[in-house]
Amino acid sequence: MTNFKKVFEHKQEILRNRPDKTRVQVSAESKLVEAFRSHVKVRDFEIIVDQPGNMESTDRGPRPSEYVLAALAACHEVTYRLYADAMDISLDSVAVSVTGVSDAKGFFALDEDTPAGFSEIFGTIAIESDATDDEIERLRQAVNRHCPVLDDIRRPVSVDLTIERVGDKHLNE
Repeated sequence: MTNFKKVFEHKQEILRNRPDKTRVQVSAESKLVEAFRSHVKVRDFEIIVDQPGNMESTDRGPRPSEYVLAALAACHEVTYRLYADAMDISLDSVAVSVTGVSDAKGFFALDEDTPAGFSEIFGTIAIESDATDDEIERLRQAVNRHCPVLDDIRRPVSVDLTIERVGDKHLNE
């Protein structure tokens, strides 16, 4: 198994010496193609996002909120792997299972006080390790502090989405 401590330390060195490299920008482009099915492009990858049949859609991919959970689980695993190696803590395997709970009244505008998204997320981090309980706790704290997706979910993030009209269907008055 690869040890990622060298990767971690190399990235730290680059970022210390090149402050202009610290800002990372990622993008996604999405287009609704049928019913509620969207084709999303991220780098060279195409992702299908959809709604289940009970929403009269094609059920060809996870819902957007399910991708949020998938992103959290996978990001947590990556952060555990990276920080375990960086902190010299034994970690043979890590797997994350998460569940999100939401109330459909928020999405369907039945109660303006009900959030449209998750009201809670809970789960389990299954690890295989010879590390002590104290080491695992130090690792857990580091991961909870440095996992980007967990940070995105916990902290308000500035979002500014503007409308751009395309085509000629809009009549200028």
